[in-house]
Amino acid sequence: QLQPVESGGGLVQPGGSLQLACPNSVTTLSDWTVGWFRQAPGKEREGISCISADDGNTYYTESVKGRFTAVRDFADHTVSLQMKSLKPEDTGVYYCASGLMYGADCLIPRYYDDWGQGTQVTVSE
Repeated sequence: QLQPVESGGGLVQPGGSLQLACPNSVTTLSDWTVGWFRQAPGKEREGISCISADDGNTYYTESVKGRFTAVRDFADHTVSLQMKSLKPEDTGVYYCASGLMYGADCLIPRYYDDWGQGTQVTVSE
């Protein structure tokens, strides 16, 4: 199993940048699809970005396209989420998760089995 653990959350001003990391405990990172999800207060968890294990394609939800970038680092067994031009509506608890689905389905939370504990991102003055 892949065991996601998020890190890198915090408080940032609008327009700022933040990078989240999801190091994993196994060496077969390429066998697992890894997704990033966000849950704002009072809202459902939504898929932000994911990297499909079958072909390495990366998918993004529309609201973060052009601002967020997900990257796999096989040497460090880490999947990172680089976030820039952050907006107040990006505020929420961010989770990484691993699963064995492929393609655009990797943005759907219910397909994932293993979740990290979450890290808070707050975008505010």
